[in-house]
Amino acid sequence: MEGVRVVVDAARLWTLNHRLLTVVLDACTDELAELGLETKEFFVLAEVAASPYPAELAAKLVISKASMTGYVRNLVAKGFLRREIDDADLRRQRLVLTTEGVTARDKALAALAAGFDRRLARITPADRSELQRILLALLEPAN
Repeated sequence: MEGVRVVVDAARLWTLNHRLLTVVLDACTDELAELGLETKEFFVLAEVAASPYPAELAAKLVISKASMTGYVRNLVAKGFLRREIDDADLRRQRLVLTTEGVTARDKALAALAAGFDRRLARITPADRSELQRILLALLEPAN
């Protein structure tokens, strides 16, 4: 019976985490729209510097390659990204943030951070530190 409780607790934690992220994102939808961004486009902008290749970026964000192609096309059309040929492999395209893309990303991050900070203000600084420690531990690769 104890094994069932662990599954239920894990599912409940996952659901609560998802709800929190959704609430924060929903609260920032208007600000993202003012910047010309859809939510998933924001995630692409936020991660492109760390993962500049479309297939790698799609895998990191758990987005299909076809969807990633659409997001990249939109972001290029909006002037937030540009495609460059990779000097190390002329067959590959690398994505680069434009100045406008950096500005939009930074403003969107600030809006999301402010929204999340309003939620975090409800807990103590010690609990914030503990939450950060736990989240980092959960993100570490399994051995």
